Amino acid sequence: MKKNKILMVAAIAAALTSCGGGGMPNFGDNEYPVETVSTQSTSLETSYPATINGIQDVEIRPKTSGFLTKIYVKEGQSVEAGQVLFEIDNQTQQMQVRQAQATVNTAQSAVNTAKLTYENSKQLHEKKVIGDYELQTAENAYASAQAQHAQALAALASAKESLTYCYVKSPAKGVVGTLPFKKGALVSSSNVLTHVADISQMEVYFSVTEKDMLTLSKGEGGLTGAVAAFPKVKLQLADGTIYDYEGEVIAASGVIDKQTGSVQLKAHFPNPDKLLKSGGSGTIIVPRSSEAAIVIPQNVVVEVQNKKFVYVVDDKGIAHYTEITVDPQTDGLNYIVTSGLNEGDKYVTNGITSLHDGDTIKAITPERYEEKIKEATELGKKQASAAGFVEAMKGK
Repeated sequence: MKKNKILMVAAIAAALTSCGGGGMPNFGDNEYPVETVSTQSTSLETSYPATINGIQDVEIRPKTSGFLTKIYVKEGQSVEAGQVLFEIDNQTQQMQVRQAQATVNTAQSAVNTAKLTYENSKQLHEKKVIGDYELQTAENAYASAQAQHAQALAALASAKESLTYCYVKSPAKGVVGTLPFKKGALVSSSNVLTHVADISQMEVYFSVTEKDMLTLSKGEGGLTGAVAAFPKVKLQLADGTIYDYEGEVIAASGVIDKQTGSVQLKAHFPNPDKLLKSGGSGTIIVPRSSEAAIVIPQNVVVEVQNKKFVYVVDDKGIAHYTEITVDPQTDGLNYIVTSGLNEGDKYVTNGITSLHDGDTIKAITPERYEEKIKEATELGKKQASAAGFVEAMKGK
């Protein structure tokens, strides 16, 4: 009986040995899964840092020096064009206006007197009571009085304008910024009292590389065409959320920044909810799509010193170590190949770490590769079960 058990264990062990014992599929030394390159439609998004400004952002400075006597607005308040924001001490200017007005009144009286004298002289001249000299003298006096009156009027207008400088008004409709000066502060034209930003529509600035701008310009027939063909863009806010409204690129700088080598673009975004603030920051997201892109999984690519390679298989089954270039924007799983692969090429999808340039392989389909993996798994389970039985029999 014991001899029969020993024979049974030996038979099972021999069966295990004949099955391969390792549990892995027998692919052979040169069997590799191969896929054919095809094209497909794809879309990517490119992001650029951006700054946000109101469509009109105006510095408010006084035209005259003096002490702030009144501040009519608060930070963040909406104002209309022409609305008074600040008042500067204007007692001196008011006095100058009164003086100028008095001078005008005096000049007007002189004009009236000179006019009467001239008209009277004309009548006397007609009656030959006075000569030409007296008439001409009266006429000149009248003209001089008129000139002095005009000069007085100009001085009055200048005094009144100087008085208006004491009332600092908003040149545009918008929202008031910070108020760094308080009532009683001495200010002059060198001081910025606040900003008024029109935020009904926002201007968002971002920069693209010179290379990207040249590519767009050549493809669209010039810079103007590139701007017109630019897709709608999205704005990612500082908190990571995407702004509800899309923007439109309306202009591009005609000058390349020497320090960064980039071109600045400007996009307009509607701001009906006043969510965007002038001076803010965000990220512009530009969608890009292609109808005939070559997309391959990242795990089929070998990276060596920042270069990327795949094994391309020719009609004779020889694997060639081929360098490719890819789009820098990825989804984390796939690459969009920009050069090095063409539609119809065949590339190895698994086992690339054991390949060498020039190896001759036997191509199998990825589906067959998966089948062999499953077969190996099932075989491994059977071998594990049989091995357990053998151990049990040895113990008896």
